[in-house]
Amino acid sequence: MYGDQATIRKILSESGDTWAIVGLSSNERRAAYGVAGVLQRFGKRIVPVHPKAETVHGEKGYASLADIPFEVDVVDVFVNSDLAGPVADEAVATGAKAVWFQLGVIDEAAYDRTRASGLDMVMDRCPAIEIPRLG
Repeated sequence: MYGDQATIRKILSESGDTWAIVGLSSNERRAAYGVAGVLQRFGKRIVPVHPKAETVHGEKGYASLADIPFEVDVVDVFVNSDLAGPVADEAVATGAKAVWFQLGVIDEAAYDRTRASGLDMVMDRCPAIEIPRLG
């Protein structure tokens, strides 16, 4: 398990409310679109990060984490596992407090690097499933 319940709760409750969602586009059929909507309903500000830099759920998009002109608290990663490690490294470099790899996104080396850098991290979990459980 990559991220125990205490870490999940900390990220969702204490790490901050600005979530960059890497891989989020305006494609309503993609899981990222639905998850972003759930996070918004629970009071999170979502920041779409996608090469197209589209506006999604009313929020301006950016082509990369480095393009975001304000601090991001959590980086939620919806990319293939083989692309996720560099995103985690960029999250560390840009000063995020936590990294969340979605269901099916697994990179153990990136997890270890991110944790060693002092960030909280969850891997292979979905915040849209976890946040309603906080009760």
